[in-house]
This record gives sequence, C-alpha cells and structure tokens, in this order.
Amino acid sequence: MALTESVPAAAPPAHEGILRRQSLRESAARTYARSLPIVPVRARGLTIEGADGRRYLDCLSGAGSLALGHNHPVVLEAIRGVLDSGAPLHALDLATPVRDAFTTELFATLPGELAEKGRIQFCGPAGTDAVEAALTLVRTATGHDGLLAFSGAHHGLPEEASTASGGAPHTGVTRLPYPYDYRCPFGTGGEHGAELAARWTEHLLDDPGSGVPRPAGMILEPVQGEGGVIPAPDSWLRRMRDVTAARRIPLIVDEAQTGVGRTGTFWAVEHSGIVPDVLVLSKAIGGSLPLAVIVHREELDVRRPGAHAGTFRGNQLAMAAGAATLAHVRENGLARRAGELGARMLGRLGRLADSCACIGDVRGRGLMLGVELVDAEAAADATGARPAAPALAAAVRDACLDRGLIVGLGGRHGAVIRLLPPLTLTDEQADAILDRLTDAIAAAVRTTPAPTGPSPTTMRGTSP
Repeated sequence: MALTESVPAAAPPAHEGILRRQSLRESAARTYARSLPIVPVRARGLTIEGADGRRYLDCLSGAGSLALGHNHPVVLEAIRGVLDSGAPLHALDLATPVRDAFTTELFATLPGELAEKGRIQFCGPAGTDAVEAALTLVRTATGHDGLLAFSGAHHGLPEEASTASGGAPHTGVTRLPYPYDYRCPFGTGGEHGAELAARWTEHLLDDPGSGVPRPAGMILEPVQGEGGVIPAPDSWLRRMRDVTAARRIPLIVDEAQTGVGRTGTFWAVEHSGIVPDVLVLSKAIGGSLPLAVIVHREELDVRRPGAHAGTFRGNQLAMAAGAATLAHVRENGLARRAGELGARMLGRLGRLADSCACIGDVRGRGLMLGVELVDAEAAADATGARPAAPALAAAVRDACLDRGLIVGLGGRHGAVIRLLPPLTLTDEQADAILDRLTDAIAAAVRTTPAPTGPSPTTMRGTSP
C-alpha cells in the first residue's frame, strides 16, 4: 500500500452504535441508560454480560424485580411450560389454571389474616397502577378523599401514585414525618425521633384545628427504597397500625420493592407483626416479568366491576414466572438467607464507614442496603449528620461500573448508594460486591473535588 493512501477508519464497536441510536431516538425521560452506558446481551444470576464482552455484577436486580437474579432455571422452565402448552398468553381477567396457581401460591405466603379473608385484585402490570388501585379502593370504601403519606416516600409516577410520593405538591395529601435516624426531622434520632413522629401523626388526626380532614387511608413503605433505603422501626410501624385501626383509617403498605424475601422475611411487615388493610405488591412477584396486584381485607371490597381495570391485568407468563419464584423463595428459605447475609454485609459496611469519613451512614434490612455519602470536610449538624455529597455518589457509581459493579443511587439528594442483589447471592459474590464498592469509594474520593456550595435539594430517587 502506498504511503499516501488513506487507511479506512475502523468501524465503531456494535455496542457503541446501539448506545448512539438510543440517545438519538429515545425520549429524554430515560434514566438508567444515562448513567449505565452498557448494552446487556446475556445474563445469569448476579452477572450481566455486555455487548462489549465485559461482565458486571448486577446490584440493581431490575430495581428489585429479580428476586432470583437473571434467567433463573425455575423461572425459565415456568415460562417455557406456558409457551409449550398452547395456553393463551392474554386472557384479560378470565380464570385460567395459571392464574389460579399463582393466586394459590401467593396466598400461601401472606400474613394469616390476609390469607384467610383477603381479596386479590390484578392491576395493570406496574406497581404504580397497583398503588392507584389501592388509593381508589380506600376512597370508595370510606367515602373520603384525603390521604396520609410520608416524607421521602416513592409510590410511583402516574398522577395518583405520584401524589403520595415525597416530592409532589398536592393539597389532598397530608405529609407526615418518616423516621430517619441519620437525618431526623426532630433533631433527635433513635427511638425518641420515631416517638415524636408518631405523636405528630396522632396530633394532626385528633386536633380539630389541625386542618387535616378525615383521610381515606394512610400509605407507607416498611423500608423506603428510593427515599434512601430507610427501614422504619418495627415499634413505629406497630404504632401506625394502632393509630389507623383506632380511627378506622385503612392502612396501605407498599411492598412493591420490599416483598418476596428481600428484607429477611417473606413480606417486610412480618418484622413488626402488623397486618395492613391493603398490601401493594409488584416487582419480584412477576418473577422478572410485569405483574402487580393488591391484596386487601374483604370488607373493603365494595367497588363496582370495572372500577379500576386494565387490559394487561392477565399476564399469564408473569403469573407462571411469579408462582415459580414465590415457591422457590418459600421452599428454599431464601428470605431467611437474605436476612443473614444482609446482616453480614451491613456489618462489613459499618466497619468501612468507621474508616471512611465520607460515609455518613450505612443501613438497610436483608439484601436491601444503602450507603449514604456525605461531605467529609463540612461541619456536622447538632445530630452529627453532614451534608449529602451527590457528586461523590455519582462518582462512586461510575467507579463501580469501571470495576464491573452495577449499583443504583437514591435518597433525597441522590447521595445514597443502593445495593439490591438477588436473594440467590453467595458469600463469595457478596464479598466481591463489597470489595469492588470499597475500591470504588476510595478511587472516587481521590478524584472528586470537594463541594463548593450547599447540597441540592431537588434531587431524589434514581439519578439521571
């Protein structure tokens, strides 16, 4: 070849073309794709393989949807069974053997009172639709319109669900303080902070001058996920159950993310022993496929047919995958395993926090863990909390990805590293996750400039 002849430029790798076309074609509403520039092509268990040939440990688990990780054999077998049987894949809300098997398996796992006298409603296939179904249910049953919800909550994005979430202005929703030990709204933390939060709730409901009308219901998460992985104290949950029961206010518990063994019990309400009036379920109950239901006390079942319906409330593949997942978690004691392994991981994270000033708090329950990053150079407030460090958290997330670890962000300022590994996690995999996270934090601290101003106050949930 002559020296003057040009050499054709090498074609960019296929995954780069896919990412470029996505950025050109898809809406600005996309989120995870902005911070995780990977193209998954294969996955099994904890591991994702990208089109670039790299392998990643996935601690997002489909935002908690993958209780058994990617492509678990029992899930694939259940899906193939339906496909090979000739059964309808779309059946609206008609009774089918697949639907009956899913319902039977689900009721076998529920708290006793709901299992004995509960009613199930299949909703549209997303958890947000289940939240909307729960809200319309209690409004119809009580004849009231207002709602009690909590600061930091995340119940979804459609109109009704988002009004109950922490950042949405809505005059029909009364915002209540959620116990948050590290950033206690009352400046005390601990049991005293939770007690003050409970007293404030009682005061608003019982004071005729509070301006809070009789609500249709109260909705809460036993562990706030998007809000920053904040477990509610069991005593506070029992208090909320007592407060609502005494005033005949239906209690809705949103277990879209905490359910199916995630927190160390099959349902997170089991830690406290409470039984809600309405349980919102989604994510893992579909075995990685879209499925959402509510289970509620039979006395609330007063709506007319079609009052809250959806074309895709009969997802047969998701019901089959979900039944297989529920049974596998139950039969193999994976909830208990998640509690034990999560406690060990939390202990190691605590030791890391002792040696790393940029970690303000570590917390969680079972395999739902959070690491809150803070500005180590800033002064702490009266309770010892330092300002959130969202830029550092983003740098840690990026450094994790460089090391083959996928994590999420959450919290009021997007400064909480979230870990949601599958319940099938091994001890060795848990150690690998924490090794990579530890290394990523150290690298991010070395390369991230210290904040020059106050932490942003508008960021929450999944960061872009």
